Amino acid sequence: MHNFEYVPKKEWEPIRDELSEIICRLQDEVRDAFTFQYHFIGSSERKMITRDKSSNIGFDFDVNIEVNDPDEDYSAEEIRNILRKGLDKVTHPYGYPIFEYDYTEDSTRVLTIKVKDRMNFCILHSCDFCIIYECDDGQQQYIRYNKKQRSYSWEYQPKGYYKLSDKIAWIKKHKLWQHVRDNYITKKNENTDDNKKSRSIFAETVHQVCQQNGYYQ
Repeated sequence: MHNFEYVPKKEWEPIRDELSEIICRLQDEVRDAFTFQYHFIGSSERKMITRDKSSNIGFDFDVNIEVNDPDEDYSAEEIRNILRKGLDKVTHPYGYPIFEYDYTEDSTRVLTIKVKDRMNFCILHSCDFCIIYECDDGQQQYIRYNKKQRSYSWEYQPKGYYKLSDKIAWIKKHKLWQHVRDNYITKKNENTDDNKKSRSIFAETVHQVCQQNGYYQ
């Protein structure tokens, strides 16, 4: 059992501004290969940033990166590697006397940057970047890293991600948003899978609230 709470805006807003600056620098860094759009999503977009008071991992943000590569000049692996190397380069100037960005982590679904307090052995905050493609039918694909096979591929997002924005709009229209906030914290506190990211828990929460209140009927 965890002990998650919502982080006050005055704490997370300056970090989000810094991340926006980093992403803009990343756009300039990779421009010779491709351009991309980005969006803060999930709890980051909805001002529902959380942290576990009983842990040392701080709070996190979620960002979708949509690469402009209509002619498919780059493979999934090339896109991930270009963005990973770019992140390593552009986060370097943002070090602090005892806090600094670590090298970008390449996990199954996302690229992750973390600011670490090395004196106190803790993570202050982090950001997960998912590289996505919006399909014409409303579904979404993302670049997945298969660690066992050491390969990259485009895969469809799980069902909970399908038409997520439409579900959120429906929830707000029916004044059910507090149910999302309450259930999201509960799910985060009950989560036992260390590999499950906030974006996945948020999508599951939205799907559950919709399911329980007649969205799919």
